[in-house]
Amino acid sequence: MKMKIAVDVMGTDYGPGEIIAGAVEALTVCDCELVLVGDQDQIKAELVKLHAENNPKITIHHASQVIEMSDHPGISVKKKKDASIVVATNLLHEKQCDALVSSGSTGAAVASALFGLGRISGIERPSIATVIPSVTGATVLLDSGAKVDAKPEQMLQSAIMGSIYAELVLGIQKPKVGLLNIGEESTKGNEQVLATYPLMEKDPHINFVGNVEGRDINKGTVDVVVCDGFVGNVVLKTMEGLSKAIMSLLEEMFHNAGIFTKLGALMMKPALMQLAKRIDASEYGGAILLGVKAPFIICHGSSKAKDIKSAVRVAADIVHKDIVGRIGEEVIYDEESGGI
Repeated sequence: MKMKIAVDVMGTDYGPGEIIAGAVEALTVCDCELVLVGDQDQIKAELVKLHAENNPKITIHHASQVIEMSDHPGISVKKKKDASIVVATNLLHEKQCDALVSSGSTGAAVASALFGLGRISGIERPSIATVIPSVTGATVLLDSGAKVDAKPEQMLQSAIMGSIYAELVLGIQKPKVGLLNIGEESTKGNEQVLATYPLMEKDPHINFVGNVEGRDINKGTVDVVVCDGFVGNVVLKTMEGLSKAIMSLLEEMFHNAGIFTKLGALMMKPALMQLAKRIDASEYGGAILLGVKAPFIICHGSSKAKDIKSAVRVAADIVHKDIVGRIGEEVIYDEESGGI
């Protein structure tokens, strides 16, 4: 049976057009089928624009409601039973689909996954794992927003899940794990990280190398960086803002520059294009919600077609490599040995 990826196309910043365009384009690189979930009239209209209305690999599943960014996530998931994210999650729960990609409200996505799918046995709270480009390749940051506060045991679980993801999806053997802190010394930090450090240090299922600082994320000092969702989300949004600011400053500088600077920039264009591709987070797709019972990809609300194409590709890869099953095996083993 062909792999099916559900795509929630509603509730995004740019409307369903960008999401559907990216999903359709993903079919050129993924051997899968798509189930587009949302308002069927809008979906049909967008498919016509893309000349994909008769594509046999695409089906539409109508959902009459939308959870907006301004809606309360938990309340809306419970009240709006026919919201696109809720309907898509139900399809995943009923195994009509193998994975889900959503770029609507992150809070609603997490709530829908918790209520509709449930947690893997042994996982107390799920984590959002975000792949961040680094000097050495990529660094997995988690949690980047699923849980604002986290107990030390939950952060250890994040470390284990992040290690599995880095190994199976990014192909990193024995990934190095760091605990995000204000200094490298084991005696630094707040009560949360001070209590987490010894748990991670003695756990045999992760390659823990100690504390790391914020600058180490892009340096690629480690492969997996662990923190709670509050800190992780602030780090992620700061990086996004800085990246956009740098690009805007460069565009302004080249626009106002003299002829020789512009000629120099033109000569450097191939190298700049390669650099842009290397640091482009959209190459890694969305962030995966680790710890729930099925593959669940959460994209930014402002995702463009390229982001969705990558997210569908990553979703298919996660299904193929059975990340969810592997996490279940590791966590159960840790519970029996006292690691968690």
